[in-house]
Amino acid sequence: MSTEWIIPRWPAPSRVRAVSTTRHGGMSRPPYAALNLAEHVGDDAAAVAANRGYLGQAMRLPSMPSWLQQVHGTQVVDAAGVTPPVVADAAYALEPGVICAVLTADCLPVLLCDRGGRAVAAAHAGWRGLAAGVIEQTIAALPVPGDELMAWLGPAISAEAYVVGEEVRETFVTHDPAAETAFRPAAGGGWHADLYRLARQRLQSHGVIAVHGGEFCTYQDPVRFYSYRRDGVTGRMATLIWLQDI
Repeated sequence: MSTEWIIPRWPAPSRVRAVSTTRHGGMSRPPYAALNLAEHVGDDAAAVAANRGYLGQAMRLPSMPSWLQQVHGTQVVDAAGVTPPVVADAAYALEPGVICAVLTADCLPVLLCDRGGRAVAAAHAGWRGLAAGVIEQTIAALPVPGDELMAWLGPAISAEAYVVGEEVRETFVTHDPAAETAFRPAAGGGWHADLYRLARQRLQSHGVIAVHGGEFCTYQDPVRFYSYRRDGVTGRMATLIWLQDI
């Protein structure tokens, strides 16, 4: 079974483990082929269960991920206390073996950890969640100041492929005029929106200066990634982070 994992390149402490999946290596059939990890997109439930089991075995996960019912909001939960279905768009963990997980297919997965290896978090950040403050709420949930955190930005849609309306741009610029630099006019109308830049701005405004990743485009890479905007009916990748037991 051909598989490809994306391991974050960031200077996280050795006990911090993280991975972002691609669409390679699973049991789902088209249009979900192949490693779809979401139960809510219409895929066969047995295939999703098999894919989740495969992920656990292949990555030697210490436990099952704490899957969330994501709604493009700002709710943050302790992954150790998650009993599905929990409506939330971010989770944190302060103890080893507890896995934070978010599902995406164009939205931005944001991972956080502290420099001491005591806390980790994962956030699901589409434009609605970003605008509403999911990154800020996730930072606030961690028992360390922002300047002790680092972040990794996983696979998301790039500005080149993501065109939004004026109302989206206005929402961000009203909150922070600096957000204007994350938008540029699209040839056919609307605005190219840079989710990576918007996330960096939110992170840095709360002290998180060390921000890594952000070099992917889910829309323009159909071989590796699912993309809701490109395909409509499609699967979801997972981005996971946890603390390894010492």
